[in-house]
Amino acid sequence: MEQTRVTGAQTIAVVLPCYKSKQHVLDVIARIGPEAAFIVAVDDACPMGTGAHIEQNCRDPRLVVVRNETNLGVGGAVMHGYQVALAKGADIVVKIDSDGQMDPTFLPTIVRPILEGIADYTKGNRFFNIEDLHAMPAVRVLGNAGLSFFTKLSSGYWNIFDPTNGYTAVHRVALELLPLGKIDRRFFFESDMLFRLNLAGAVVVDIPMRAIYADETSNLKVSRIFFAFLGKNLRNFAKRIFYRYFLRDLNLGSLELVVGTLLLGFGTIFGATQWIAAVATEQAASAGTVMLSGLPVLAGIQFLIGFFSFDLTSVPRIPLIRLLGTERKAEVSAPRQVATG
Repeated sequence: MEQTRVTGAQTIAVVLPCYKSKQHVLDVIARIGPEAAFIVAVDDACPMGTGAHIEQNCRDPRLVVVRNETNLGVGGAVMHGYQVALAKGADIVVKIDSDGQMDPTFLPTIVRPILEGIADYTKGNRFFNIEDLHAMPAVRVLGNAGLSFFTKLSSGYWNIFDPTNGYTAVHRVALELLPLGKIDRRFFFESDMLFRLNLAGAVVVDIPMRAIYADETSNLKVSRIFFAFLGKNLRNFAKRIFYRYFLRDLNLGSLELVVGTLLLGFGTIFGATQWIAAVATEQAASAGTVMLSGLPVLAGIQFLIGFFSFDLTSVPRIPLIRLLGTERKAEVSAPRQVATG
């Protein structure tokens, strides 16, 4: 067990989830600049012994190696790394993959919006530069486009893209508000974090970045996880709508959603039953029947468009580090304990 005290400085930590990345991890660590006060490498029960390999071959004094006794998945490894980083006093935690697909020298760029107080969470976006897409596999481009739309839907952050991008930075004020134990432990954790950041009211900003594709092997296959991600995004969408528009608040968006859903549902069901009846009796429906079905459908669609317009403009705008920074620092300044083994 390790006991530390949080300080008032903007201390930057890097979390490296390590699983089958023995070939690249030492180079990644070597390229992390002096901006990082310490580096937490999480060996997620790696069968290649990446944690031991790091300890035996790396002498960087900033390095802290922790091990998971059982494989928790990349999300579980990152959450463990977050807990260790917070306990050691980090103000900003940067997550970088250890497989060499991310440029560690990009760290100052991705933390800048947080240091300047305009964001609580930043993430890379590999799709900003169209020229970079030529180096990306076509299935990944298409898969990310689909996943990005559904992540926008589930998280409420309509201003972001590339949801599976793992190059992220988060301020401790936002991180302290997240239920780290409930966040998805597998590859969905980035999208799940966005969903929970929105519930907390955090400001999220996309940062354009370059993707690196060399001889590394990614453990994430878009074709394998697309439908699983789809189901989880739809689940989070339903939860977000309930929390945001009915449990925590009732507003114009709530009204538009309810009225639009009822009108669309009535018009669709009534129209379908009348169409079935007309086919069975071989008699054309009257103009009044068609109008009674069509008008609610059109009105319902308009109300739902109004709801999504309302939702789009409800993206958090004021960073939590401005709203809660001082108070949150006081709350978390007491010593905390976390298991590091």
